[in-house]
Amino acid sequence: GEFGEVCSGRLKTPGKREIPVAIKTLKGGYVDRQRRDFLREASIMGQFDHPNIIRLEGVVTKSRPVMIVVEYMENGSLDSFLRRHDGHFTVIQLVGMLRGIASGMKYLSDMGYVHRDLAARNILVNSNLMCKVSDFGLSRVLEDDPEAAYTTSGGKIPIRWTAPEAIAYRKFSSASDAWSYGIVMWEVMSYGERPYWEMSNQDVILSIEEGYRLPAPMGCPASLHQLMLHCWQKERNHRPKFSDIVSFLDKLIRNPSTLHTLVE
Repeated sequence: GEFGEVCSGRLKTPGKREIPVAIKTLKGGYVDRQRRDFLREASIMGQFDHPNIIRLEGVVTKSRPVMIVVEYMENGSLDSFLRRHDGHFTVIQLVGMLRGIASGMKYLSDMGYVHRDLAARNILVNSNLMCKVSDFGLSRVLEDDPEAAYTTSGGKIPIRWTAPEAIAYRKFSSASDAWSYGIVMWEVMSYGERPYWEMSNQDVILSIEEGYRLPAPMGCPASLHQLMLHCWQKERNHRPKFSDIVSFLDKLIRNPSTLHTLVE
């Protein structure tokens, strides 16, 4: 990671059963600002309680190295998990993963929280194929401060995942998270292909500006590609809210026959 090592371990707390955990440590030789950013991620995670958001178990600040302890996700990050299992899942299983991610994002947006770095690499998968949003390194709460939507403190913007208004003038919002969610849908349905393939970042920006959008991955139901295109509307107020996305996916899961129409 950005700050140091991640390893797995077991956590035994009084009166609770032992649980597997992931331990992130802050590497030596850091400056105070890095320690602050590292612990800020933990304090952000600690405010959330949702099955599709990675759970903070605790922090160790008394001893060195400083550690963040989170729930252990057996299957690691979603992008590499999908690449390892290319073609192995049913459409319904993939939609189930997408529903979980949307549900976690609905929770974050209800909390007034903008993630800013939603991508398959920042989603973790456990042994039950349950997906959880993680990596709050870039997230910032949108306070009442009108400036809050404009700037990321020097954060490098992941161009391929980021909405045009967020790239152009740093307008981050739950609507820009919805754009990123559309890219995550594409990553999931293509089993971890790289969005826009070999195009340069500059070409991605220009193509999007000219109205180009990613085509449906092979075998992707038309209804899911429609939802992606909906997330990629230029006008951010026209994009679906995460609550809309969750109910749309729930409908698909209840009526799987709607998934048989593939994009021509």
